[in-house]
Amino acid sequence: MVGEMTASLPYALTAELTHRCPLHCPYCSNPIELQKRENELSTDEWLSVLEQANDLGVAQVHFTGGEPLLRPDLERLVRRARELGLYVNLITSGIGLTEDRLKHLSEAGIDSIQLSVQAASAELADSIAGFRSHELKRQAAQRIRERGLPLHMNVVLHRANLHQIEEIIELCADWGAERLELANAQYYGWALRNVYELLPRREQLQAAEAAYKRALERFGRRIELIWILPDYYEDFPKPCMGGWGRLSLTVAPDGRVLPCTASSDIRSLTFENVKERELGWIWHDSPSFNAYRGYDWMPEPCRSCERRELDYGGCRCQAFQLTGDARATDPVCVRSPHRGIVADRVGSVEHGKAGTPDYAYRGR
Repeated sequence: MVGEMTASLPYALTAELTHRCPLHCPYCSNPIELQKRENELSTDEWLSVLEQANDLGVAQVHFTGGEPLLRPDLERLVRRARELGLYVNLITSGIGLTEDRLKHLSEAGIDSIQLSVQAASAELADSIAGFRSHELKRQAAQRIRERGLPLHMNVVLHRANLHQIEEIIELCADWGAERLELANAQYYGWALRNVYELLPRREQLQAAEAAYKRALERFGRRIELIWILPDYYEDFPKPCMGGWGRLSLTVAPDGRVLPCTASSDIRSLTFENVKERELGWIWHDSPSFNAYRGYDWMPEPCRSCERRELDYGGCRCQAFQLTGDARATDPVCVRSPHRGIVADRVGSVEHGKAGTPDYAYRGR
């Protein structure tokens, strides 16, 4: 039937091992209500998650946080994931990635490491991170390359660092990155709390896009560059994680299973926990994962829109955080009755009404 969609098998698992982190980035993707250490899954529980994910058909696992290096069992989890035949990627700030730790991770079978960076200059990067981390990141990148592991990097782009985009790309290329994700800030959680401090002006964004295109010509053969669209300035929303519950799943530090990392903020849903339910049942049968699959849940104008098979109605997390209704048409869409919420925020920044950066810092 038109309104039904059978769940495909998940391709990737994002394993959020902890919310603990030495950095205090104002755009942090972790929820406002961070999980405490005592609520984290145990080693045996994570090993069970990996085995269940493998049985479900997952091909990749991305160990992340917070800072996953704060978990002393990380090497054991990496080793087990590789024994199961999963591709293993570590997403890290690089803080704590000593030569000895990297040696053990390499021996455990880690396939690639994604390292974050905040800016091109140490002064600005450390200011954004709320921690003197830039030099430690450079050292981590050097160790990764010396170990012969693929180095991927990512940077969240916003008002404070967009002017450095060419320098950021050059820095990552010099550090030996094979791939760089240039991720314009997405406004959920901490980034939404700091939206007026982070959101760039349209003129600044256009200048950054032009700089990105110049960098493509200059560095295109040295490093793969990925540009993540800044959706507040788009006419139509991005697909929600390739469609709600279609391609991937996230296990939070406390064991809740989420369609994406930001969805824990949707208070109208109850998310099942791997401590109580099998991962396969959660993926196929849980009310939370089936809530926004298919098209029957969609309101107008989404239900009759020709774009519904392209963007699946947009982001459910954004819809909830901006309207209080996760079923609502993503306010980014020009056809949404809630478009004014996004337009007002953009307008405030465009007309200089937003204040100078005074971030609400994650973890402080």
